[in-house]
Amino acid sequence: MRKKKVGLLGGSFNPAHEGHVRITLSALKRFELNEIWWLVSPRNPLKEQSPEPMHQRMHDAAKLITHPRVRVSNIEQRIGSRFTADTLAALTKLYPQHKFVWLMGADNLRQISQWQNWHFILENFPIGVLARPGDQSAPLNSRAARVYRSYRLPMSQSNKLGHKSAPCWCYVNLPMSDMSSTKLRNHTP
Repeated sequence: MRKKKVGLLGGSFNPAHEGHVRITLSALKRFELNEIWWLVSPRNPLKEQSPEPMHQRMHDAAKLITHPRVRVSNIEQRIGSRFTADTLAALTKLYPQHKFVWLMGADNLRQISQWQNWHFILENFPIGVLARPGDQSAPLNSRAARVYRSYRLPMSQSNKLGHKSAPCWCYVNLPMSDMSSTKLRNHTP
């Protein structure tokens, strides 16, 4: 039986915005995923600022993304997970019929080596990295990119990412907005 390819886009979505929508729709197409789940996290362990209440962020995210193959989830809150690696391990047990692909912006490729059990994530899940405006070469020189350089899938083969076994990652450059949740919170243009 062929597993459903599900992309997971985690974040605080504080607030969710059109940039999230754009990378989600691009990831569905570029990585040929069956679905994408937005994992609205209760709190980002690397950020000091507390996000808006979870129910508000969930409501706003669900209102913003209305694509039939995208769903908004509070699974991290329900299972009591604080770290991405723990969430991914739990999802694998809860949904053995799915093949999960972790999705992230290129800015997260720069900092993933600071995440709890980051090697577990890269060793067990294909990773789709979506470039944001700005310095697109810096993430490719990050610690994680250097350590896993030999497992990088060329952008021209991005449609195969969901079929690959980990470790495997693909970095795609997309025309994207420079919109960010931080800018929206701070009301800066």
